[in-house]
Amino acid sequence: MREYKILFTGTMGAGKTTAIGTVSEEAPIVTDVFNNDSSHSKTFTTVGLDFGQFTLDNGDRIRMFGTPGQSRFDFLWKILAKNAIGMVILADNSRPDPLADLRIYLEAFAEDLDIMPCTIGVGRLAEHPTPSLDDYIDELARHDRMLPVLEVDVRERQDVLLLIDTLLAQLEAGMFGD
Repeated sequence: MREYKILFTGTMGAGKTTAIGTVSEEAPIVTDVFNNDSSHSKTFTTVGLDFGQFTLDNGDRIRMFGTPGQSRFDFLWKILAKNAIGMVILADNSRPDPLADLRIYLEAFAEDLDIMPCTIGVGRLAEHPTPSLDDYIDELARHDRMLPVLEVDVRERQDVLLLIDTLLAQLEAGMFGD
């Protein structure tokens, strides 16, 4: 059995905790506290990390770690990225400027993204169609990145598994070193 670490990151409210909980075999470990950030209506927010895991059909285990979304906890981002084989960046299309949000993560994880696969999951796209998936692809191109961009509902197990499968496919294709 092999174990793989995948990092979930994105803004507060993008769905990291929900995504991990959707596919985790057991209730995820979360470090949520009451939200005192008045810029977001979310009741609770992650201040440490989220953790969940599940087992693939071949017996390999996927361990998922979620970062806190608030940039004041960015010191944890690099710690949590250590030894990850891939990263999922979740974007909330209902936010005022989701492309600016994406830039924060592309810049914060620039060195990591040079050596590991990444998939972008865009949530709430049906209710907020702008920016489009093409706009995300254009933003990635401005950062010299070619990454898969998928519409996702983090409450749907198949959507979250598709994000993870996309990461594993990039590794299997030899696009990144192990």
